Amino acid sequence: MTQELRTGRLWLRGWTEADRAPYAALNADPAVMEYFPSTLTAPQSDEMVARMQAGLDQRGYGLWATERLDTGECIGFVGVAMPTWEVEGLTPCVEIGWRLARQHWGQGFAPEAASEVLRFAFEHIELPRDEVVSFTTVTNHRSRRVMEKIGLTVDPRREFDHPMTPGWWGLRHVVYCIDRPTWKAGVAR
Repeated sequence: MTQELRTGRLWLRGWTEADRAPYAALNADPAVMEYFPSTLTAPQSDEMVARMQAGLDQRGYGLWATERLDTGECIGFVGVAMPTWEVEGLTPCVEIGWRLARQHWGQGFAPEAASEVLRFAFEHIELPRDEVVSFTTVTNHRSRRVMEKIGLTVDPRREFDHPMTPGWWGLRHVVYCIDRPTWKAGVAR
Protein backbone atom coordinates (compact mmCIF):
# COMPACT_ATOMS: atom_id res chain seq x y z
CA MET A 1 0.00 0.00 0.00
CA THR A 2 1.36 3.40 -1.00
CA GLN A 3 2.11 5.68 1.93
CA GLU A 4 0.89 9.24 1.59
CA LEU A 5 2.39 12.29 3.25
CA ARG A 6 0.91 15.70 3.96
CA THR A 7 2.39 19.03 4.85
CA GLY A 8 0.62 22.31 5.54
CA ARG A 9 0.25 22.99 1.81
CA LEU A 10 1.04 19.75 -0.04
CA TRP A 11 -0.15 16.18 -0.49
CA LEU A 12 2.44 13.59 -1.54
CA ARG A 13 0.55 10.68 -3.06
CA GLY A 14 0.44 8.05 -5.75
CA TRP A 15 0.27 9.03 -9.40
CA THR A 16 -3.02 9.30 -11.32
CA GLU A 17 -3.88 9.51 -15.00
CA ALA A 18 -4.65 13.22 -14.52
CA ASP A 19 -1.03 13.84 -13.41
CA ARG A 20 0.45 12.77 -16.74
CA ALA A 21 -0.21 16.00 -18.69
CA PRO A 22 1.13 18.45 -16.09
CA TYR A 23 4.13 16.21 -15.44
CA ALA A 24 4.85 15.95 -19.18
CA ALA A 25 4.62 19.74 -19.44
CA LEU A 26 7.21 20.31 -16.72
CA ASN A 27 9.53 17.69 -18.25
CA ALA A 28 9.28 19.51 -21.60
CA ASP A 29 10.26 22.85 -20.01
CA PRO A 30 13.93 23.65 -20.76
CA ALA A 31 14.20 25.71 -17.55
CA VAL A 32 13.03 22.79 -15.38
CA MET A 33 15.34 20.39 -17.21
CA GLU A 34 18.34 22.73 -17.37
CA TYR A 35 20.45 20.41 -15.20
CA PHE A 36 19.45 17.19 -16.96
CA PRO A 37 20.86 15.91 -20.26
CA SER A 38 17.63 16.77 -22.12
CA THR A 39 13.94 17.51 -21.86
CA LEU A 40 11.55 14.56 -22.04
CA THR A 41 8.91 13.78 -24.64
CA ALA A 42 5.38 13.04 -23.42
CA PRO A 43 5.90 9.26 -23.90
CA GLN A 44 9.20 9.42 -21.97
CA SER A 45 7.48 11.36 -19.20
CA ASP A 46 4.62 8.83 -19.11
CA GLU A 47 7.17 6.00 -18.82
CA MET A 48 8.73 7.81 -15.87
CA VAL A 49 5.32 8.16 -14.18
CA ALA A 50 4.77 4.42 -14.65
CA ARG A 51 8.18 3.64 -13.09
CA MET A 52 7.57 5.98 -10.17
CA GLN A 53 4.14 4.47 -9.49
CA ALA A 54 5.56 0.93 -9.76
CA GLY A 55 8.14 1.87 -7.12
CA LEU A 56 5.41 3.22 -4.84
CA ASP A 57 3.36 0.06 -5.38
CA GLN A 58 6.34 -2.17 -4.64
CA ARG A 59 7.77 -0.42 -1.56
CA GLY A 60 4.95 1.85 -0.37
CA TYR A 61 7.22 4.88 -0.77
CA GLY A 62 9.33 6.49 -3.45
CA LEU A 63 8.88 9.49 -5.75
CA TRP A 64 5.43 10.79 -4.87
CA ALA A 65 3.22 12.94 -7.05
CA THR A 66 3.10 16.28 -5.24
CA GLU A 67 -0.20 18.14 -5.20
CA ARG A 68 -0.98 21.63 -3.91
CA LEU A 69 -3.81 21.38 -1.40
CA ASP A 70 -5.14 24.85 -2.26
CA THR A 71 -5.48 24.29 -6.02
CA GLY A 72 -5.42 20.50 -6.48
CA GLU A 73 -2.64 20.88 -9.06
CA CYS A 74 0.04 18.23 -9.49
CA ILE A 75 3.21 20.32 -9.40
CA GLY A 76 5.79 17.53 -9.86
CA PHE A 77 7.38 15.01 -7.53
CA VAL A 78 9.22 14.90 -4.24
CA GLY A 79 10.45 11.70 -2.66
CA VAL A 80 13.18 9.14 -2.25
CA ALA A 81 14.91 6.80 -4.65
CA MET A 82 17.51 4.08 -4.43
CA PRO A 83 19.94 4.43 -7.34
CA THR A 84 20.54 1.19 -9.23
CA TRP A 85 23.94 2.29 -10.57
CA GLU A 86 27.11 2.13 -8.50
CA VAL A 87 29.53 4.80 -7.30
CA GLU A 88 32.15 3.87 -4.73
CA GLY A 89 31.59 5.63 -1.41
CA LEU A 90 28.02 6.64 -2.32
CA THR A 91 25.93 3.62 -3.24
CA PRO A 92 23.98 1.86 -1.98
CA CYS A 93 22.07 4.86 -0.67
CA VAL A 94 18.69 6.49 -0.24
CA GLU A 95 18.50 9.71 -2.23
CA ILE A 96 15.99 12.49 -1.63
CA GLY A 97 14.98 14.46 -4.70
CA TRP A 98 12.39 16.70 -6.31
CA ARG A 99 11.29 18.14 -9.63
CA LEU A 100 8.66 20.87 -9.65
CA ALA A 101 7.03 22.91 -12.40
CA ARG A 102 8.67 26.32 -12.82
CA GLN A 103 5.55 28.32 -11.89
CA HIS A 104 5.74 26.74 -8.42
CA TRP A 105 9.38 27.64 -7.74
CA GLY A 106 10.30 30.19 -5.11
CA GLN A 107 7.30 29.46 -2.88
CA GLY A 108 9.01 27.05 -0.48
CA PHE A 109 7.25 23.95 -1.78
CA ALA A 110 10.41 21.89 -2.41
CA PRO A 111 11.91 22.34 1.09
CA GLU A 112 8.49 21.92 2.72
CA ALA A 113 7.84 18.58 1.04
CA ALA A 114 11.47 17.43 1.25
CA SER A 115 11.56 18.04 5.01
CA GLU A 116 8.55 15.76 5.42
CA VAL A 117 10.11 13.14 3.14
CA LEU A 118 13.31 13.32 5.19
CA ARG A 119 11.31 12.66 8.37
CA PHE A 120 9.60 9.72 6.69
CA ALA A 121 12.94 8.31 5.51
CA PHE A 122 14.55 8.37 8.95
CA GLU A 123 11.44 7.04 10.71
CA HIS A 124 10.22 4.40 8.24
CA ILE A 125 12.90 3.28 5.77
CA GLU A 126 15.63 0.76 6.45
CA LEU A 127 18.58 2.80 5.24
CA PRO A 128 21.66 1.05 3.79
CA ARG A 129 23.75 3.67 5.61
CA ASP A 130 22.44 5.74 8.50
CA GLU A 131 22.06 8.77 6.22
CA VAL A 132 20.01 10.28 3.43
CA VAL A 133 21.82 11.87 0.49
CA SER A 134 20.99 14.18 -2.37
CA PHE A 135 23.07 15.01 -5.40
CA THR A 136 22.99 17.26 -8.42
CA THR A 137 25.26 18.80 -11.00
CA VAL A 138 27.87 21.12 -9.52
CA THR A 139 26.24 24.22 -11.02
CA ASN A 140 22.62 23.54 -9.96
CA HIS A 141 22.52 26.15 -7.23
CA ARG A 142 18.71 26.10 -6.88
CA SER A 143 18.66 22.43 -5.87
CA ARG A 144 21.75 22.87 -3.73
CA ARG A 145 19.95 25.65 -1.84
CA VAL A 146 16.99 23.32 -1.12
CA MET A 147 19.43 20.69 0.15
CA GLU A 148 20.92 23.23 2.52
CA LYS A 149 17.49 24.46 3.67
CA ILE A 150 16.51 20.96 4.78
CA GLY A 151 19.74 20.48 6.73
CA LEU A 152 21.95 18.53 4.33
CA THR A 153 25.60 19.51 4.05
CA VAL A 154 27.95 19.11 1.13
CA ASP A 155 30.58 16.37 1.32
CA PRO A 156 33.30 17.43 -1.16
CA ARG A 157 35.09 14.07 -0.78
CA ARG A 158 32.15 12.31 -2.43
CA GLU A 159 31.88 14.33 -5.66
CA PHE A 160 31.47 11.97 -8.60
CA ASP A 161 30.97 11.71 -12.33
CA HIS A 162 27.45 10.40 -12.86
CA PRO A 163 27.74 6.99 -14.53
CA MET A 164 24.48 7.43 -16.45
CA THR A 165 25.54 10.64 -18.24
CA PRO A 166 28.93 10.04 -19.91
CA GLY A 167 30.04 12.92 -22.13
CA TRP A 168 27.40 15.34 -20.80
CA TRP A 169 28.58 18.78 -19.59
CA GLY A 170 26.82 18.19 -16.22
CA LEU A 171 28.60 14.89 -15.58
CA ARG A 172 30.25 16.09 -12.33
CA HIS A 173 27.91 15.87 -9.32
CA VAL A 174 28.09 17.15 -5.76
CA VAL A 175 26.79 15.09 -2.84
CA TYR A 176 24.92 16.46 0.15
CA CYS A 177 24.04 14.28 3.12
CA ILE A 178 22.53 14.21 6.59
CA ASP A 179 22.94 11.42 9.10
CA ARG A 180 20.42 10.30 11.70
CA PRO A 181 22.08 11.99 14.73
CA THR A 182 22.20 15.31 12.90
CA TRP A 183 18.59 14.95 11.79
CA LYS A 184 17.48 13.97 15.32
CA ALA A 185 19.23 17.05 16.68
CA GLY A 186 16.71 19.10 14.71
CA VAL A 187 18.97 20.59 12.08
CA ALA A 188 16.54 19.74 9.29
CA ARG A 189 13.33 20.72 11.06
